[in-house]
Amino acid sequence: MDWQKVYCLEDKLIEPVAAQLEERLVKTDLADCDVSITGCEYLVARTGTIVMSTASPSGRTTSVYAPIHICIAFTNQLVYDIKDALQAAKEKYGDQLPSLISFATGPSRTADIEKTLVVGVHGPKEVYLFLLES
Repeated sequence: MDWQKVYCLEDKLIEPVAAQLEERLVKTDLADCDVSITGCEYLVARTGTIVMSTASPSGRTTSVYAPIHICIAFTNQLVYDIKDALQAAKEKYGDQLPSLISFATGPSRTADIEKTLVVGVHGPKEVYLFLLES
């Protein structure tokens, strides 16, 4: 892997590997990064979905802008179904829900171009999830 720029705004996610990243780790210029690292709100076991929100320091674009997205999650974020993730978010935030809650389940797909399925047009080309014991 020849990653020159790794974008991460959440220091707690990369503490164990920060020394190895050294000069590659950046907090600006997401457009020129090779990799973005984020956390998530929840992981939906049934569909393999990563649930993210704007409540995270990573914001709206970090998970979709770079060609490679690495999500670091914990076992206590696992829920069975999407409805469980939404219920947990409602319990966590109450009346102050984040302005955006997004669901990522695999690469984007579209058949709008001459009715031919095209995969991975929007968002990262590769997604990696590291699940840590909480």
